[in-house]
Amino acid sequence: MEEAFLHFIWKFQYFDKTELATRDHQMVNVLFPGVHNTDAGPDFKEAKIIVAGLQWNGQVELHVKASEWRQHGHHTDQAYDNVILHVVWDNDKPVQRTDGSLIPTIELKNRVDEKLILNYKHLINNPYKIPCQEQLHQVSDITWVTMLDKALAERMQQKAALVIEALEANNNDWEETAYRLLCRNMGFKINSEAFYELAKSLPYKIIRKHADSPLQVEALLFGQACLFDDDLDEPYQDELKKEYAFLKNKYSLEQNLTEAHWKLLRLRPANFPTVRLAQLSQILTNNLHLFNKFLNISDTSGAASIFKYPLTDYWKNHYQWGKVAAKSGHEIGQASIDNILINTVVPLLFAYGTYMDNNVYVDKAIALLEKIKSEKNKILDIWTNLDRKPLSAYDSQALIQLYNNYCKRRRCLSCSMGLSLVRGK
Repeated sequence: MEEAFLHFIWKFQYFDKTELATRDHQMVNVLFPGVHNTDAGPDFKEAKIIVAGLQWNGQVELHVKASEWRQHGHHTDQAYDNVILHVVWDNDKPVQRTDGSLIPTIELKNRVDEKLILNYKHLINNPYKIPCQEQLHQVSDITWVTMLDKALAERMQQKAALVIEALEANNNDWEETAYRLLCRNMGFKINSEAFYELAKSLPYKIIRKHADSPLQVEALLFGQACLFDDDLDEPYQDELKKEYAFLKNKYSLEQNLTEAHWKLLRLRPANFPTVRLAQLSQILTNNLHLFNKFLNISDTSGAASIFKYPLTDYWKNHYQWGKVAAKSGHEIGQASIDNILINTVVPLLFAYGTYMDNNVYVDKAIALLEKIKSEKNKILDIWTNLDRKPLSAYDSQALIQLYNNYCKRRRCLSCSMGLSLVRGK
């Protein structure tokens, strides 16, 4: 027996209440099981319980074994003195408050339908990555869609919380926040933290002062990233190094990065940090007010005008200092633009709408997801193989959240689909 299942049983009252009584034979009537408490303290609050003819309003604590009350230290914790009922699977020991008074306890072990238990165990104990994959066909369309909507909302709220956290660290400067988040995104996971450290060491206000000079912006980025090759005699690099030395001194810049921070192993030429820096440089020099530009994005075609620019001549033909690319160009591709929209622009829009209490931007963020193609990754391959292929980034983001926050953690009882299957409905 797991406590999560006990919570489910209590929350939905899936047990036989006939002659429900405590260990010392006090009759119990549950008027309201309470609201699940997600903070510290007893498991349910605001419950309404009649014990021996008297109505009590307060908290309910749940344990698999009653003896866990003492194991968890509740007998010495005054925060648990207001518990009006102790609900357990196995009532193996009486429990007391800090003053020594007994807490009414009910045992549910022999009051739950065996089929309910078997349905739960079948979900939790199978070896599949998606616990309900063999029963997914039994889930109604409305239950499926409702759960995807819930998962997507959760994911957006989590991402928005990270944006607000970054905003507060940046003194409520939305432009600086957008710049830093874009920089992190340009690392495309493998080098994301290095790009973020770069952004923190090079304030956006400095970039904007030199936005009319692509050479200087590129010099600042490569210099602060510590991505010059000092062993190579390269005229263009020498020019950038000269500019960087001047600007570093002018702004008293400190380098947080070394060459060791950058990961190059098994990267395609188009994804080398040198190429991504060159792309970032063009985005920054062509968009003076980055955040305002992001606010006005409404579709993927409009986004291309913000992110897609020809690179400087050197990076059109190189992917690393001194290394000529087999294919020229290196403009940022549509898949990369979609990735930035999903992971930077949409969270910024959602966070801004939430922060400003303006649903226009929240709705805009969701609408944008519906227009973007789904990503491709191993998690989405799992869903596709189960005939649940995502049709848009809205679907893919929801499915990623569903897998990571529910399926992977076996939180079936918090999932609409898992609940319906355990209930057998």
